[in-house]
Amino acid sequence: MTTTALDSKTQSAPQGMKTFVAIWASQLISILGSGLTSFALGVWIFDQTGKATPFALTVLLGNLPRILLLPVAGSLADRWNRRWVMILSDVGNALVTISVFVLVFFGNLQFWHVYLIATIGSIFSAFQEPAYTASVTMLVPKKDLSRANGMIQMTQALELALTPILAGVLFVAIGLPGILVIDFATFLIAVGTLLAVRIPQPELAEHEDKKSSVWTDAVFGWNYLKARPGLFGLLWYFAMVNFFLNWSGVLIAPLILSRYSASTLGTVQMFFGLGMLAGGIVSSVWAGPKRRVTAVIGYIGFGLLGMLVAGLRPEAIYTGAGLFWMLFFVPLSSAASQAVFQSKVAPEVQGRVFGIRSMISRSVMPLAFLLAGPLADLVFTPLLETNGAWANTFIGALLGTGAGRGIGFMLVASALVGIVVTLFVYANPRIRNLEDEIPDAVGESPEK
Repeated sequence: MTTTALDSKTQSAPQGMKTFVAIWASQLISILGSGLTSFALGVWIFDQTGKATPFALTVLLGNLPRILLLPVAGSLADRWNRRWVMILSDVGNALVTISVFVLVFFGNLQFWHVYLIATIGSIFSAFQEPAYTASVTMLVPKKDLSRANGMIQMTQALELALTPILAGVLFVAIGLPGILVIDFATFLIAVGTLLAVRIPQPELAEHEDKKSSVWTDAVFGWNYLKARPGLFGLLWYFAMVNFFLNWSGVLIAPLILSRYSASTLGTVQMFFGLGMLAGGIVSSVWAGPKRRVTAVIGYIGFGLLGMLVAGLRPEAIYTGAGLFWMLFFVPLSSAASQAVFQSKVAPEVQGRVFGIRSMISRSVMPLAFLLAGPLADLVFTPLLETNGAWANTFIGALLGTGAGRGIGFMLVASALVGIVVTLFVYANPRIRNLEDEIPDAVGESPEK
């Protein structure tokens, strides 16, 4: 699906915020619907097993295929019509939802079905993401990129803050089948909106081989970033941050539940959801600082202080306040960093480059999920038990001992390592000054 050379010239300029806002709103509704289904399926799994292991496996299967397929999806986002890639991804997820509804309606839903659902949903999301991200550059003027990316981050915050509350109420009122019907309806809204709008599609550069393989495209994306040391270094910094956030963050629920009830966990989750929502709102109404890279590094550094507070003491108020603070800075840093990549990477190759970028930055997440549980259960929790080896040390006196304190240590250690790495990244002039060294690939187009 390609456009003519004439179309390319007329479509290359950003079309303003109107079309983007329409797409964003429909995707927000769709994501909230998917979040309801994910929460409801999680409740169903717990009702059936009473164990945490199936949750971890579902999270892994919901992320790993997406990470592995991002280079392929990025290649197709550059070579196919991005609007149709998004439409087909939404249609695929809608068909998955219908399949789950049929299984539930006839009482045939099994655990392996849920694992398969998570895997297939992850596959469709892999194709959706680079097409959506690369489309933003074609729709929004450069001056509004941070604001648009802030709105996208706010979507994630709203999902985090609202879906547990809504799903809890709806699960009691209409059950899993009713939630699945709502989810399917939200997909129809997303697809209908995409069918009604036009997303400009850049032409491939004339020197590029339109029949090159996905592997060639993946290598191109890697080399494109590697040839720009500032962007490449910033990317590996994000990978490090992702590792530590997920290594510790996946254990927040066990940390709270080791001492408090599920209602306390819900309150803590609400607080860090509100923190992310607040940050998303700020980033969506503010165009962002002029020195975006410096801001990204600063946001991450300040956010890591919240992770340190979250693990410092056993009281839930420390965890809630620390996570609120940390997640407030997540949308700000994500929106600014996304704007940097969107302005420095040529629009016609953003699918390929962003696919490799996302794969690298998230490649450490499955490792973090796999290591977190065993290290908490077998190493750090025993060390900080009441009679553990660290109980009478400075660490034990500072963090406390007993249930959950091994996980608290993991949070504090993650924050401290992250802050040290952040200081080294800021001291690297190739990363800190990349906005000056790398010319913009996206011009200041007038809003239409």
